[in-house]
Amino acid sequence: MTFPFDIALVWLDLAGVFFFAVSGSLLAARKQFDIIGSLLLASLVSLGGGVIRDIIINTGPPAAFTNPAYLAPPLLATVLVYFLFSSVQRFTSLLMLFDAGGLALFCITGTLKALSSGMNPVAAVLLGVTTAVGGGLLRDITANEVPQLFDARDLYALPAFTGAALTTLLWVSGSFNALTACAVAAVVFTFRVLAWRRSWHAPLAVRGWHRLGLDTGNSRGRD
Repeated sequence: MTFPFDIALVWLDLAGVFFFAVSGSLLAARKQFDIIGSLLLASLVSLGGGVIRDIIINTGPPAAFTNPAYLAPPLLATVLVYFLFSSVQRFTSLLMLFDAGGLALFCITGTLKALSSGMNPVAAVLLGVTTAVGGGLLRDITANEVPQLFDARDLYALPAFTGAALTTLLWVSGSFNALTACAVAAVVFTFRVLAWRRSWHAPLAVRGWHRLGLDTGNSRGRD
């Protein structure tokens, strides 16, 4: 990797950390956690996926523990939600939008780190998806929510898989750059938002089963 690529990857990673951190703090506010709980949930969702990624790659201590810059986005997100939540709490889609932003960025950075460390394309895609969904899974379990990853009435992993696959394809073909990275992020973000808004879903585990309460909409609510 070249030095400019390293810097760009860190900034993409930090942006993903911030988006996920805001989603964690928003969920903490809805659950009426205190500010310490908000900071911890923001840190868990925003850093969890990256820690899992770095442990699997095994290139040293996770970036979240070696680069102090990774601690700033959760703190900033906690402060922003503390002061602004009362004016935005009516918009139930806000949490999902920030989560979609984090998902779009993390599936790219996770895949890029895997590829640049020498992993094969298939493993890189899988690690990109793991990086993208890992933090959200930890957030939902900690907050006693049904994890979005396992919600039969929603698509969560598939947008991340799409972004990781596109990133790998662009990397292998030598077409990955800042412009194509933005395009991939936009595709993943749009896919995730449309899936949430229109209740797109995958088939159930057994053919012929029906989704209970599907007609009543997602329990998380949609604006």
